[in-house]
Amino acid sequence: MKRRTFVKTTTVTVGGLALVRPAGLTAQAAPAAQPDVVAGMPRRVMGRTGLKVSIVGFSGFALNKYPQEECNKGVLKAFEQGVNYFDVAPAYGESEVRLGVALQQLKREQYFLACKTKARDAKGAMQELERSLQRLKTDYFDVYQLHHLRQPAEVKQALGPDGCMEAILKAKEQGKVRFIGFSAHTTKAALEVMKGFKFDTVMFPINFVEYYGFGFGKDVLAEAKAQGAAVLAIKPMSTGLWPKGEKQTRQWWYRSAEEQDEVNLVMRWALSQEPVVSTFAPAFLDLVDKAIAAGKAFRPITDNEIVQLKELAAKCNVVFKREEDAVAWRHHGHEPGLAAYWESLHA
Repeated sequence: MKRRTFVKTTTVTVGGLALVRPAGLTAQAAPAAQPDVVAGMPRRVMGRTGLKVSIVGFSGFALNKYPQEECNKGVLKAFEQGVNYFDVAPAYGESEVRLGVALQQLKREQYFLACKTKARDAKGAMQELERSLQRLKTDYFDVYQLHHLRQPAEVKQALGPDGCMEAILKAKEQGKVRFIGFSAHTTKAALEVMKGFKFDTVMFPINFVEYYGFGFGKDVLAEAKAQGAAVLAIKPMSTGLWPKGEKQTRQWWYRSAEEQDEVNLVMRWALSQEPVVSTFAPAFLDLVDKAIAAGKAFRPITDNEIVQLKELAAKCNVVFKREEDAVAWRHHGHEPGLAAYWESLHA
């Protein structure tokens, strides 16, 4: 497979370094024009990248729970239903290996593949990137992302001298990465990293419970829109933390919408927030199926539905408020003792 060829560069200064950011594709490397709906699944242009991606993406995290044969079937089924964006990370256990095998059923040019790194240093990031390429049986990623940013200190390290952005930009020059993004779980980390670099994609929790509960996501959506970045919405199906005493129907750290009508409604809300381009279901193949059905049934959210969701949000327990407060507290030199809290929720 030939890697993509990039032309034009702009210079961005981060952490005292001049980071060279390739900003275009040659005509022959640009993807072929695609229809806006494929197999009933709408597609949207992913910000500045020009890529047309399905409004429901496939999270490789789901594959950590299933044997390879089921993974193969799940990936092929999603693709046949119009999904063309697949996302995974080394932090997702065996998911990279299983997705790499499952994607061999498809031609590389038929889908877009995204991966991530939790490494904040250049050496560690390059090692993870090369290992991910090997596991996923490809020689380039369409999108490569800084993964799970929470603290401003992480951002400073990632964008500073010998930080992981040095490795990612080098990989882009080598044709191993087409576009660059990040995922974050706190507003402060997301806004800090967007100050330092103009990313192509922003992966962030965009969810009605958090949004109406305490405004979580509003500032990130606004900044991404101002910069022309595409937002990839994670946790769109969350209905908040499990209430105390309620029996959990799934071994998962938050409660998800389950009934198809409810899934359709909450996904409709997330996909109606600008500049959201795509969404991801929780890591279960049956919920992926329901998210895909919701994507096919998408229509813009109505005022009456917004009122309904605001009322529902008021009865739910927000997920991200404690971490938001903890980061703000640490930023002012305090230590609230909540670090273990977040780690207990996220492997």
